[in-house]
Amino acid sequence: MTTAKRNHTASGELPIVVSHPDKVFWPAEGYTKLDLVRFYDHIFPKLAPYVKDRLLSLERCPDGMEGECFYQKEEPKGMPPGTPTKRLPHQNGGYTNYVVGGLRTTQLALANLGCIAVHVAGSRASNPRQPDWVSFDLDPESGEFADAARAGLRVKSALDALDLVSFPKTSGSRGLHVFVPIRVGPDVEEVLSFAESFVDRLAALYGEELTVEPRIPARHGRVYLDPFRNGFVQTIAAPYSVRRRPGAPVSTPLAWSEVKPTLVPSDFNLGNFDQRLARSDPWENFSRTRQSLKDAMAAVRRL
Repeated sequence: MTTAKRNHTASGELPIVVSHPDKVFWPAEGYTKLDLVRFYDHIFPKLAPYVKDRLLSLERCPDGMEGECFYQKEEPKGMPPGTPTKRLPHQNGGYTNYVVGGLRTTQLALANLGCIAVHVAGSRASNPRQPDWVSFDLDPESGEFADAARAGLRVKSALDALDLVSFPKTSGSRGLHVFVPIRVGPDVEEVLSFAESFVDRLAALYGEELTVEPRIPARHGRVYLDPFRNGFVQTIAAPYSVRRRPGAPVSTPLAWSEVKPTLVPSDFNLGNFDQRLARSDPWENFSRTRQSLKDAMAAVRRL
């Protein structure tokens, strides 16, 4: 079978040539690099709103589940001509040319370079110091999603008390991500400060279940509430991102009614995701739910 034929999809030829398309990225399931690129080509209309004009942090795993991965922020060599980038200076001199998401060719080229996951910043490249979402990463020290689900419901209740609408998704691993779309305005440091204060108060209220302790040995089986994905040019897995985990799970937008201890996140994966797409999108109103953070920042201490 020729490379050109293997690069064909139901909707036509891929806009890039996939190198080593038959390389197996998930040996247990037999999924190849080409399967990954095809998935991102297929899912891109759903993914695009969450990567458009956003800085990307690259986790490159050129051998899939085998071998090592490495992180890269600088635009890789070999990206398509015209790939959008954003140059940001370092505090101590120098600069980084970040890849900016939003083009299908960009996403497929990154997958071709072994970027299985899509890691996005909470602000736009056009305004990198003013986020338009707040995100919380709920990481269960037990490794059980059931604990993350219970913690997620605690987070939702506290956000509800602040009149903030939130949107959950599987992390694609063992945890849960909670996003709060906000109106552009507060500086990234203000948003991070809000997120830190929020999780501090929540962990104080439910200290037997939740923690803000970054040291794993000190978590004692509790769910870690990570606010630091809200820092400047810090990133989090995008909705619809495939993860380098057994079974090729996909970070899947959920309705809050689905966030239950019995949910199995790996049930949403590269091999069956069309079944999920056949259902209504629980994040359909995400971009239309931009909220002011001003009152919530003032009220967070009243939780």
